Amino acid sequence: MSALVEVHDSSDALATAAAGELLSRLADLQSAGGVPTVGLTGGSIAEAIHRELARLSPGSDVDWTRVSVWFGDERFVAEDSPDRNVAQARAAFLDAVGATQVHSAPASDQVATVDESAEAYGRDVREHAAGGFDVLMLGIGPDGHVASLFPGHPALEAVDAIAVGVPDSPKPPPARVSLTFEALARADAVWFVASGEGKAEAVARALADDGSISETPARGVVGTTETLWWLDRASASRL
Repeated sequence: MSALVEVHDSSDALATAAAGELLSRLADLQSAGGVPTVGLTGGSIAEAIHRELARLSPGSDVDWTRVSVWFGDERFVAEDSPDRNVAQARAAFLDAVGATQVHSAPASDQVATVDESAEAYGRDVREHAAGGFDVLMLGIGPDGHVASLFPGHPALEAVDAIAVGVPDSPKPPPARVSLTFEALARADAVWFVASGEGKAEAVARALADDGSISETPARGVVGTTETLWWLDRASASRL
């Protein structure tokens, strides 16, 4: 199944469109009686989308108390650190919209090691999100990494695991928890979001006909029903 690509004139237009489409999907799932399961990501374009979700949610039919929220990866730092993806998402929109089912990997002041955090997050996923994700939003790094699965890293080879500890991330902070390829693959819709010229080469590699997952880990994640790339003109400039 080929990936779909949507190119928007600017990062602001991208953020507004992605937020609006996510709210539409969530409303449809809830109207059918479901409790949607959504995976969020970090980064500047994700934060812009989150701000748009805060702006647009009051006019939507989405009940955020009936949305199960997760993260593709998390930084293993103290709970109150602004580096935490969950902290950024709470500040941008989750608290404002009243989300109550928010799941994240335990922080460094809650468990002793990054591996313990990964094991706990894996148990949480198994208990509360065993059916996978309805929509999984992911970023892509300039090096092609996805979540905290980096090029050539041993975490790429993790098997029979939902989450893995990454103690030596090449990007700070060095200790992280990431969902594995096996867990990321259990998503109906995978949405990659990218903006800026700095992402253009990685986006092109991820969408190329040929290439390796080891070199460009983002190539290793596709949705079971949809894989959609939300791009601005700068990040799409090498396609």
